[in-house]
Amino acid sequence: MIRTRFAPSPTGSMHIGNIRTAFYAYALAKHNNGNFILRIEDTDKKREASGGIEEIKSLLKIFKISWDEFYIQSERLELYNAAAKKLLAEGHAFYCQCEGKNAKTNGFSTNLRDECRSKGLTSGAIKLKVPENEIITFKDYVLKEDISWNTQVVFDATLLKSDGYPTYHLAVVVDDHDMEISHVLRGHDWLPSTPIHLLVYKYLDYKMPEIGHLTDILDPEGGKLSKRKGSTSTKGLLDEGYLPEAIFNFVILSGWAPKDNQEIFDISSFVEKFDPNGFQKSNPIFNKEKLDWFNGHYIRQKSDQELTALLKSYAPVDASDDLIKQITPLIKDRIKKLSDVKTFAGFFFEKPKVDKNLLGNNYEAHLTKAIDALENDSNLEEVPKQNNFKTGDFFMDLRIAITGSKFTPPINESMIILGKQESISRLKQLL
Repeated sequence: MIRTRFAPSPTGSMHIGNIRTAFYAYALAKHNNGNFILRIEDTDKKREASGGIEEIKSLLKIFKISWDEFYIQSERLELYNAAAKKLLAEGHAFYCQCEGKNAKTNGFSTNLRDECRSKGLTSGAIKLKVPENEIITFKDYVLKEDISWNTQVVFDATLLKSDGYPTYHLAVVVDDHDMEISHVLRGHDWLPSTPIHLLVYKYLDYKMPEIGHLTDILDPEGGKLSKRKGSTSTKGLLDEGYLPEAIFNFVILSGWAPKDNQEIFDISSFVEKFDPNGFQKSNPIFNKEKLDWFNGHYIRQKSDQELTALLKSYAPVDASDDLIKQITPLIKDRIKKLSDVKTFAGFFFEKPKVDKNLLGNNYEAHLTKAIDALENDSNLEEVPKQNNFKTGDFFMDLRIAITGSKFTPPINESMIILGKQESISRLKQLL
């Protein structure tokens, strides 16, 4: 059976690269009638965010990702301690009392060997004793190529901290073995750590799973996307008014492509069509315009009733359901995300501040005649003809005076919603 896992740390808002790993791992398992495991890697207690575990669960549920098994690493400390002691007993690890340092960043020596490995210490942190001049090789499941390292470039990594908590390097190997994970998908940034993990697999006599490293989603401004950027965190995008369906569709196609170039997927069609040969090898760019396109598509798939309910969260708290219901069909084809209701329809909820510089030279005559027409229940469409106004200029001044903007829903329909008296009041106030 194919068994995959998603193993996030509850240390902050999950960025789209993380959630993409979950989507791919889920599809790989479910396409093959396998199991998908959720594992919380919470051994770095100093960085753990309050409510982080519940947020991870909640996000996965929003995207309709369900798990077959659930584990929390901090509840499994005995397993990691036993594995570390086995490595010690067999000479593949050593105690170290300078765990705050490591050979990789502190440069104990040119060959990355820890100065404690020959001291014969009997307590402290436990570190991996990397062998000399060995070649470590594995075939990357995603990249479809052999990758090799000489152990001279592999540092003596900490496996178990002195507080009894494992580092990622030990816990990930022990857990993947214990949970019988068959395929590991993870971010490309973990590739330099792979030789450490391969050695741990070897020394613990564990069977190796297939391991594949996914592309990095790149910032359009350069570099890798960071979860510190709210606009590229999964929760940040949801809060901005991007629909889960749009985020899902956008994310799965940032690093994977179907054979038939299909563009629109839901979770079931993605699982059905999933093929690991579709993984791409070049890093995708975070294309906000494409995300906006997907979101607009899914917004327009919603019924007016569904969309009204969604827009309510982005309208002022005192906005009536009836008002939002009337506004929805006017903006449905114009908005890219739910939060755009503030931009396109804010004038429905409060009088706008009008910049008179936006108005045309003849705006006073335009608005005066518009008031006359409204007060006498005359047809506004006739005003330009009767007064020799340019129709476009007349209605643009009317639009700006009523809404404060050049870009709004249709002005006639908007004024019907606002009502005759409110529309006249706004025009008179501006004059």
